[in-house]
Amino acid sequence: MRKLAHDQLLTLESYARQRKDFRARVMAHKKRRSVHLGEHVTLLFEDRLTVQYQVQEMLRVERIFEPEGIADELDAYNPLIPDGRNLKATLLIEYPDIDERQRALAALRGIEDVVTLTVAGHAAVTAIADEDLERSNDSKTSAVHFLRFELTPAMIAAWQRDAAVTLAVGHAGYDARVELDAATRDALAADFA
Repeated sequence: MRKLAHDQLLTLESYARQRKDFRARVMAHKKRRSVHLGEHVTLLFEDRLTVQYQVQEMLRVERIFEPEGIADELDAYNPLIPDGRNLKATLLIEYPDIDERQRALAALRGIEDVVTLTVAGHAAVTAIADEDLERSNDSKTSAVHFLRFELTPAMIAAWQRDAAVTLAVGHAGYDARVELDAATRDALAADFA
């Protein structure tokens, strides 16, 4: 999947005019790319469209229109776009109650290192935490992590032949497993193009 380039972004003015419709399209797109692992962990699988939305929103909020500032945002977000051999996801740890969230983040240190993806008939792939900065320390983990799943050509071929795909978290403080439904599996298969 190609990286996003400056000339593919909307100007602030154009984005302001199109934002409502663009946002609705992206939210529908994200829905097919979101996987809930239990009650409190969500993986949002990123792609070119989700990254464009993030960049456009950052440019809008920060009122960035200078080429250097736009390049900085592209440099920050382009690494989230899969390259055809992998899947990239934002892991979100979600607890609505602040106190409960603080306790959970303390208990879930290292959760980013125990997320796996399994294509039926193949060994599980453990996610690689692509951390731009350290997100876990001795007292807690972050509520957001960036993960990358590297797949072999055989795994990708099996996926494209509709093999079952399972995601799991195997942490002492949080254990969950889910098989992807057909719509999500098909949406993510586009990342291998």
